[in-house]
Amino acid sequence: MRKLTCLFALGFLLFNNTLRANEPEKVTSTEEVSETAVKKERIKQVTKDDDYEKFRFGGYGEMVAKFMNYGTNRFYGGVDNSDHRNTIAIPRFVLAFDYKFNSKWILGAEIEFEAGGVGIETELENSENGEYETEMEKGGEVALEQFHITRLIHSAFNVRAGHLIVPMGLTNAHHEPINFFGTSRPEGETTIIPSTWHETGLEFFGSFGKGYARFDYQAMIVAGLNADGFGRDNWVAGGKQGLFEQDNFTSPAYVARLDYKGVPGLRVGAAFYYCNDVTANADKNYKYSSVGRSSVKIYSADAQYKNKYVTARGNIIYGDLENSSKISKVTLSNNSNYYHGAMRNVAKNALCYGLEAGLNLSAFFSQKKCPVIYPYARYEYYNPQEEAEGSATMEKRCQVSKWTAGVNWFALPNLVVKADYTTRHIGTNKVFGSTKYNNENEFAIGIAYVGWFTKR
Repeated sequence: MRKLTCLFALGFLLFNNTLRANEPEKVTSTEEVSETAVKKERIKQVTKDDDYEKFRFGGYGEMVAKFMNYGTNRFYGGVDNSDHRNTIAIPRFVLAFDYKFNSKWILGAEIEFEAGGVGIETELENSENGEYETEMEKGGEVALEQFHITRLIHSAFNVRAGHLIVPMGLTNAHHEPINFFGTSRPEGETTIIPSTWHETGLEFFGSFGKGYARFDYQAMIVAGLNADGFGRDNWVAGGKQGLFEQDNFTSPAYVARLDYKGVPGLRVGAAFYYCNDVTANADKNYKYSSVGRSSVKIYSADAQYKNKYVTARGNIIYGDLENSSKISKVTLSNNSNYYHGAMRNVAKNALCYGLEAGLNLSAFFSQKKCPVIYPYARYEYYNPQEEAEGSATMEKRCQVSKWTAGVNWFALPNLVVKADYTTRHIGTNKVFGSTKYNNENEFAIGIAYVGWFTKR
């Protein structure tokens, strides 16, 4: 009897398992998975990588050494220029922190020490009978790069007020050093517009759409550019405000940016900047009384695609300055050197574009200990004197076609060692052009990091 009972129990278990094995499994659809992922991603974006409870502190920094075959007379042409120089620098060291008052109110800030910060310098004044002079004029600066309070309302609409990053171009929107391959930031963007561009104002931002139709947006009202800083070599880049205790807000700027993020690994963005009258923001705007209203319009588009094998990025910026020839005729005193005696000859239009791609060698090897190394190449063209207004003459030497090739070794996911070789062709827009001006060649090595030191 006991044997029969055991056999019966065994048969029941086998029958029950057979039924379970034949039951249709509950399948989660791709749409459900995608929608869940999108919701999580939205929350993550709106709360700015929200992986801390109350407070986090960190930052980023860079160190670079360059070895160049050209000197200060860099645009000299016609004969071989054998002058050369080497430099070593800490371009920037940034401290950042975020603090949550509660789940809806967040404080964020970044303090940047650029080029070693400021300090006391002793120099021999040859123009003053050889006197020694001690001055607070070390080459760098300490700047409040970001300081803002965010009010989270909804994934599709949130508000931020304070000192904000102006998201024009690829570099300003993603300026941390692991977001570009070179030992230095892309030269085209940093030549014709400010970098890192930060102004005080108000921002509205959020995400909308789902699946393959997902977007992020930003809309801003910030302090506009100051015409006093415009010049030949850097177009409007010197017009970023922040030199004085208060910024001129007579003619604010309006900024809009839209990013498409519907495809995994792909980000495509476009931005527009408009300031109605940059002369109204001048320190002494009466000097521009004969110029009239002068607007600045800047258009930018950029993209990045990244997977385990390759990372590719591209960008283009085009700018238009109204009444550029009249602005160029306004003489500024160089006594104060606020704007470093910028040569006026401002162009009506400026242009830059670039493309870089890197290959992740470790993705092709199965060994887990294989180092993460990206050989890469970058091409960029830029010209702050792309087109004149009227009969003004543009400076051909401002036109640059540049190639860079190098390697990035990610010793850690947020720590990278970089090395690259660069060649610039002066006075041409051809990819492989040659002109009467000497080429500029340089080799550079650097190290950079990004990270949070503590989170609570």
